[in-house]
Amino acid sequence: MQEILSPVQLEQKIERLAHELLENCFEEKDVFIGGIHGNGILLAKKLHEILKNTSDVKFHLFEVTVNKDEPWSDPIVLSIPREEMKNGFIVLVDDVLNSGKTMQYALTELLQFPTKAIKTLTLVDRTHRRFPVKADFVGIRLSTTLQERVEVQMDNNGTKAYLA
Repeated sequence: MQEILSPVQLEQKIERLAHELLENCFEEKDVFIGGIHGNGILLAKKLHEILKNTSDVKFHLFEVTVNKDEPWSDPIVLSIPREEMKNGFIVLVDDVLNSGKTMQYALTELLQFPTKAIKTLTLVDRTHRRFPVKADFVGIRLSTTLQERVEVQMDNNGTKAYLA
């Protein structure tokens, strides 16, 4: 396995993403940060921790649970009532954006009610799209082969990204 980002570099990317997000929504009263189950919600929590005390914007954290292998097979679940996000500014977060399948299905769910804006944020963008999804905020873009796999580790042992 080849390290793409060291733990220090990864934390710097997350910090930069948080500030970039704040620059783009500083006029909002409320911003909803939705992390896709797994590393997406862990990344969303890190962003939320950085952002919650940095401005007058109120940041709300929620989780999006989607079957990543067959997103059409199970209902997509949001951990926050939809009514709370009505006409809201939403940021959908995942650790790695590859084909775009998971994010596309999660976006489809978020589009079932009126929103002011929906933005996407990813730590690693592999640019191997099969679905029409674009990341608005990106930590790092990588050109990889389809056979290579990008892994982001987020746990009590730290955070790191590597190519397998």
